[in-house]
Amino acid sequence: MGGLSARLMEELNCETVFTIPILGGIDVYESVVVTWIISAVLILISIFFTRNLKVHNISKRQAIAELIVTKLMGMVENMIGEEGKAFVPYLSTILLYIGFANIFGLFGFKPPTKDLNVTIALALMSIILVEAAGLYYLGIKRWLHKFIEPVAIMAPFNILDIVTRPMSLCMRLFGNVLGAFVIMELLKIAVPVIVPAVFSCYFDLFDGLLQAYVFVFLTSLYISEAIE
Repeated sequence: MGGLSARLMEELNCETVFTIPILGGIDVYESVVVTWIISAVLILISIFFTRNLKVHNISKRQAIAELIVTKLMGMVENMIGEEGKAFVPYLSTILLYIGFANIFGLFGFKPPTKDLNVTIALALMSIILVEAAGLYYLGIKRWLHKFIEPVAIMAPFNILDIVTRPMSLCMRLFGNVLGAFVIMELLKIAVPVIVPAVFSCYFDLFDGLLQAYVFVFLTSLYISEAIE
């Protein structure tokens, strides 16, 4: 078990890939570099599928692109509803990023979602968007009034709810990715042949995509509540 603890600490430790020599040195961590790679992959895929778009006599490539966009946007719209349609592009982008980040382990990269800083940043982005949406759709007066609903004594609990939501989003995503890693390491120790490979496909593909869906679903739910 000592080896597992050492391996776990190694995975949790986010290594510095290089340092930018300005302002006393800015460390660029492994999770940031992998995020850049994921962004580059998504941009290249987008460029490939969106070249030479046509209205009539579309190519097979364009048909596949339209199918992917339609299904993805439709899935996110079903989560957030008609009133939150303006947030669908953001939520779709987050869904793609987290999905790709979680399955990047299959290609020998350390998923960025194993870095607690990344999951904290994603959670904060989502919660800031949720509260900004509430302010925009309801106005300051109605937004503030929601803190004393259904009765004024509930105000501390409603404020606490805002504080705990990013923690919930962050720790759910980080905890599931970390838990999958621990299970995989235990399987490698107990059954070192074949079985770990099968479970790796499950945790890196199915569970990774599921966690991306859950993150976006909860964010959609919070936005829907905020703009009611």
